Order: sequence, then structure tokens, then C-alpha cells
Amino acid sequence: MQNKKIKVFIIAGEVSGDVLGAKIMKELPGTHFVGVGGENMIKAGLQSLFPISDIAVMGIVEVLAHAKTLTKRIRETANVIIKEKPDIVLTIDAPGFAKGVIKELKKQAGGQELIKHGLKFHHVVAPQVWAWREGRAKKYAQIFDKLYAFFDFEVPYFTKHGLDTVAVGHPIADGLIGKKIAKAKNSDEKIITLIPGSRMSEVKKLMPVFKEVAERLVSGGYIGYKFIIPTVETTEEYIKSCVKDWKVKPDLVAADKRYDVYAKTYIAVAASGTVSAELAMLHIPTIVVYKMNAITTWIGKLLIKVNWVSLVNILLNRPVLPELLGKSATAENILQEIQQLTIPSVRNKMIAELKSADDLWLRPDGSPSALIAQGVYASLK
Repeated sequence: MQNKKIKVFIIAGEVSGDVLGAKIMKELPGTHFVGVGGENMIKAGLQSLFPISDIAVMGIVEVLAHAKTLTKRIRETANVIIKEKPDIVLTIDAPGFAKGVIKELKKQAGGQELIKHGLKFHHVVAPQVWAWREGRAKKYAQIFDKLYAFFDFEVPYFTKHGLDTVAVGHPIADGLIGKKIAKAKNSDEKIITLIPGSRMSEVKKLMPVFKEVAERLVSGGYIGYKFIIPTVETTEEYIKSCVKDWKVKPDLVAADKRYDVYAKTYIAVAASGTVSAELAMLHIPTIVVYKMNAITTWIGKLLIKVNWVSLVNILLNRPVLPELLGKSATAENILQEIQQLTIPSVRNKMIAELKSADDLWLRPDGSPSALIAQGVYASLK
């Protein structure tokens, strides 16, 4: 794609956004990027203002606990935007941080001047207003100039409020749907892949549960089981410190090697989020787990309008992947689900269900990163 020399201030607030951000950057050659990102965006040429772990926080109580750091980073980011004078601010997920930055810009004279002269705000990842707090759609229309949603059914929630919204498909599906992972050769060894998430708050809650799962499986007479934990930069050191005390030592593998891990995976136990969607796209038998602060969990139960949290379950409108959330996310319950997935008929049924969702993940008119890049460039003509 031919583009004029433009400057984009890009912000990704977590690992999945960092991966997508790097792909978008590659779709905009010759563009000058400034902003916040992780290892993938840094490899693509971004010099991040600070580590994304500073803003990779989710949950009401968790956000309050990190309020001082978040406020500092919001102000710092807004100040750099004023200094750099980009053509566009492109934010990927992390909506609280993105909205905070825009609000701070509107408070400062320099930010007001940029907005007056046409600074545009594009956001990637539509909030799940169909699941809870539908009123957020109107607020997004007041803040952003363009929104890139993943699915067609999300678009009307925002366009009815005047927000230019386009569906681009799920970015994780790009390159995964139809991908044939080279399966490991037959072996008596069965790999259980434990994925505690990318946010420190969720990792701290799940690691003790995963430890109990591993130790009880081995002590319970399950022969040939081995455990692998893919790690991300935001939590790698913490996970290393945790597993030192495990009686059953898991192998730790960097996130960029995760497909090698998935090729060996017998069953995955994964935190709810992007990784559970990725595993669904690759047809890997998976148990979804999630633990949050008790107050956040209670509030969520009051507000959430959908029956499931896993995207594949929502898209298919049935519980394909078992979900163990909050108090249900115990080692005992996980072990019961693992036992079920050792039954060939149960495994095969789940895999067939996951395959049936393949056509729901992507759009026929281009990859998500290319469609977003086109939208960014078109808005600056």
C-alpha cells in the first residue's frame, strides 16, 4: 500500500494488542510510530515510552490498586502526544487507558489545539456492549472517530450512535484458521499446557491452582503427564519464581514458541481471554478458567448479560469449552474436566464443535491488520 509520510501514535495495553499492533505497523511502511507497546511492537520498530505491564490491569479492584501508576502514565502519554503532534492516535484495547489519555488531552491547551487541527482517534476492539453496559457504545461515539470491531454483529451497537465502525475479523484468526499444526509423534507423554494469562493480577490467582492440578494429577497415578507453561514478558519473572517451589516442575516456554507447545498439547487449561480464542481456532481441547477479586466477580455477575465468557461459546451459542469461573476455578473441578477430556468420544466431540466455528472468525475481504491499516491511511487523505 502506498502511503504518504504520516506519524501515528500507537498504544497497546496488553500482549494480544501488542501482537496486533506489530502487524498493523508492518502494514504501514514508511510511517513514523511513537507510543506504547510490548516486545512485538518494539521488534517492529517502536520505542515504547514505558513497559505495557504498567497499564495491563483489568478488574475494578485491580485498577484502583494501580490508580497512581495509571494516572502517571496517562499524563505522561498525553504530554508526549502534544510534543510529537501525530496525525492520528491509534489505541488497541486497554479502553480505560485510551479514554484517560484522550480526556487528559482535552484538558490541556496543547491537546485542545491538536484536536482543533484535526487529530483523529481510532480504537481497535469494540467493548462487549452486547454482554454488559450497552451504554458504553454511546460514550465511545463521543470519544473516538473510528472503531474497528471484530464481528459484524457488533457494528450496529455503535453506528446507531454515529460512530464510524467497521468489522475487520478477529486478528488472532489471521493465519490460524485452517493452519495445520505439525502434531507431535505418538508418545506415552501427555502434555498439559497451563496458561495463567498475561496480566499479573490473574496470574497470581491462577498459579496456586495450577500447582495443585499438576501435583494431584501426578500423585493420583496419571502416568506420562508433563506440564508446560507459555510465558509472556509481563509475568515471566513472577512465574519463574513460583515454579521453583513446585514438586512437579513444568517447562517454561516463551510465548513466541507457543505453537510448538500447542503441537504437543493433549489438553490446555487456560485463562479466559484471547488465548482461549486462539486455542479454539486451533481445535485444541481446552478448559477455560478465571479467578478475579471477589468484589469484581460479584459486580460482574450482576451486570453481565451473556451465559458464557469464552468467545467460541458465545459465537456458537452453546458451551463447547467448559468454563470454571470465580469460586468454580478449583483444582478439583479442573481435574474432573481433564478426566472427561481423556475420554475419546468427549475429545472428538469438542474438536468437531471447534471446527464448526471456523467460518465465524474471519472476513473474506482482507486480514484484520490490513483492514485497520487501510482505515488509518484513508482517514488521513
